[in-house]
Amino acid sequence: MIYSTEVKNMCPITQEVHHGAAPIPEEAKWVQAKEVKDISGYTHGVGWCAPQQGCCKLSLNVKDGIIQEALVETIGCSGMTHSAAMAAEILPGLTVLEGLNTDLVCDAINTAMRELFLQIVYGRSQSAFSEGGLQIGAGLEDLGKGTRSMVGTTYGTLEKGPRYLELTDGYITDLAIDEEDKIIGYKYVNFGKMMDFIKAGDDANTALEKAKGQYGRVADAVKFIDPRKQ
Repeated sequence: MIYSTEVKNMCPITQEVHHGAAPIPEEAKWVQAKEVKDISGYTHGVGWCAPQQGCCKLSLNVKDGIIQEALVETIGCSGMTHSAAMAAEILPGLTVLEGLNTDLVCDAINTAMRELFLQIVYGRSQSAFSEGGLQIGAGLEDLGKGTRSMVGTTYGTLEKGPRYLELTDGYITDLAIDEEDKIIGYKYVNFGKMMDFIKAGDDANTALEKAKGQYGRVADAVKFIDPRKQ
């Protein structure tokens, strides 16, 4: 350690009060995190690229500082999906500090990693009060039975009004419209369920029919429109 002349000439004074790091909640324990290995939890971070044309939701399951599981979800940019594929290979096995200082190919994913790091080192995690934390596989459970990201896509103009294109239910095929031209419901196809039916042996048309559903006052509609064409 190199000290300046000014410091060398100072007289020593005892550093008395020091209570250590403030404890943070981790998997139902209060932990004074001093090293990377002290960090555990399942949490999320959202990031965006510089022009803000796309964004990423990153979910990591960290045990004793090591990333055990990574879920990378992106939207808004076609190239970002390929970056996400690489990030899912890069992250597992790294420490959270290595993940923070690793190029995850896409600026939005890097930013999501930064935001996630801030969450987890301050004790803000989904598993903060879950004894033993969440099992490896929690990321897949976040996606649900169809193992697909929950994405909402809607569009609207002042001239023509709103269009629902895709919601958590699935791909919107028809909007139910009442006599005042208001949306009162919709019909949809759940692609996750449809693919499961096809894998189970159903032909495409049968699987399509079985994966259809509806929401709202569909029976009261005076007409239906295709939100992508009408």
